[in-house]
Amino acid sequence: MKIKEGFTLRTICGNHIVVGEGLALVNFDKMLSLNESAAYLWEQVNGRDFTEDDLTNLLTDKYEVSEEKAREDVRKMIIIWQENGMLE
Repeated sequence: MKIKEGFTLRTICGNHIVVGEGLALVNFDKMLSLNESAAYLWEQVNGRDFTEDDLTNLLTDKYEVSEEKAREDVRKMIIIWQENGMLE
């Protein structure tokens, strides 16, 4: 999978917000806010292909979290990114 072009992570007043830039066909009824770990993952994989395993490994390498918990969180995050049309 890959983050679609046109989505940008911005940090505004300490909040990590994903915005669509130049995406006329994207419906943004709400802004998508990312927590610190989700923003970290976004920054690490933006512009390249990645897998669920890649994201899980990034979390376990950076944070003191079990692989099981990291994978659970990654799966939830991927669903949210898919539901918001941000993944290819």
